[in-house]
Amino acid sequence: MNYPSFFDSIETIKVVDPLSNVLGAFEGGVYEFNFLDAVKSAGHSCPTLAGAYLVTLEGLKALYPNSLAVRGEIKAEFREPMEEGVTGVISNVVSQITGATEKSGFKGLAGNFARHSLMSFNANINSSIRFIRVDNGKSIDVYYDPSSVGGSPKMQQLMQKIMGGVASAQEAKEFGELWQDRVKRIFENKSSVIRVVEVK
Repeated sequence: MNYPSFFDSIETIKVVDPLSNVLGAFEGGVYEFNFLDAVKSAGHSCPTLAGAYLVTLEGLKALYPNSLAVRGEIKAEFREPMEEGVTGVISNVVSQITGATEKSGFKGLAGNFARHSLMSFNANINSSIRFIRVDNGKSIDVYYDPSSVGGSPKMQQLMQKIMGGVASAQEAKEFGELWQDRVKRIFENKSSVIRVVEVK
């Protein structure tokens, strides 16, 4: 399996999942996600996917500054409807990592470990996403804006050729490389594209 090498340099997200411990999936319930996991799930890598991974990575670090994030005990709120723009794509990544779902998630065991009803949309927030700890109510707002990391000016012309079915194999390859270069630079400049604020 070949993919851009920078995927392997991106910080992973380690969680502890009480359900996986009870059911014997991972010792102590501890495991981790990486950006490649998100790419596999989505089937592509793009600035939106990078943002979804980054807001989750940075949001969970702020939400759990001294311990591992507890998967299945994190609420996620989005300002937009699920059907609007790229909200659904972002929510899928957040769900994969945090376990939170709107309605489709695990219903629980004897009243414990439920994953449904932990994700909501049309929330009254100004941020890209709000993460909330179920145990203590601590909330973190995360803002994502990749506009400061632009793509190559050649990308638009190459995309038009690809969509028109007239791009050469070399042009298609170049477009993919330029596309992934922007994704790479978003991760390299995460401090300029991500802002995390604790809700008081």
